[in-house]
Amino acid sequence: MILTVISYTAMLNFRQDFIRFAVQKNVLRFGEFQTKAGRLSPYFFNAGLFNDGDSMRALSQFYAQTILASDIPFDMIFGPAYKGIPLAAGTAIALSEQGRNVPYCYNRKEAKDHGEGGTTVGAKLEGRVLIIDDVISAGTSVRESIELIRAAGAQPCAVVIALDRMERGLSDLSAVQEVQQSYDIPVIAIATLNDLLCFLQDEPEMLANLGAVQAYRDLFGVENDI
Repeated sequence: MILTVISYTAMLNFRQDFIRFAVQKNVLRFGEFQTKAGRLSPYFFNAGLFNDGDSMRALSQFYAQTILASDIPFDMIFGPAYKGIPLAAGTAIALSEQGRNVPYCYNRKEAKDHGEGGTTVGAKLEGRVLIIDDVISAGTSVRESIELIRAAGAQPCAVVIALDRMERGLSDLSAVQEVQQSYDIPVIAIATLNDLLCFLQDEPEMLANLGAVQAYRDLFGVENDI
């Protein structure tokens, strides 16, 4: 196993690199977008647009490095259907390249009643399970994943996502904070809205978007910790 120690400065640069990568791939866009909550957001993040081999490989490496830097003990990876499926597989490969070989599995939307049957595909759910997803909006897929993992007798130990919007939901907490509070497990993001603001401030060609994103953060944002 390769132990990875990342300084605060290196981790900050790492997050900036991820945001730059997302902008270059048009996964992170700026303009006016309506959220599920009906708010007009000045930015939009769509991880489904990481849709070729090179971008999926790079994205998986960002996930793997974030997991290793977190130092959270885990035994396997779980990817919620559907977006979590390629993320789990890609991250398992990227971790293997870093010297950490772990099993992974994912769920079906509907139970299969023939062949091997069941609601999951891949390795058996057991031990400490790390959930990988793109974002947490309403938190529905994470809650369903936690219930499925616990029903199998395994222990959900953390959730890793690409971007934490740090945005209030129906309460004063964000969806990420609600998951942390409800299930007492950490949620780790490759990057957060605060990292996005730093990126916009440091990139001259992106500076025109800073005011709108900061205003949105001031209006709907939450702090990092509960």
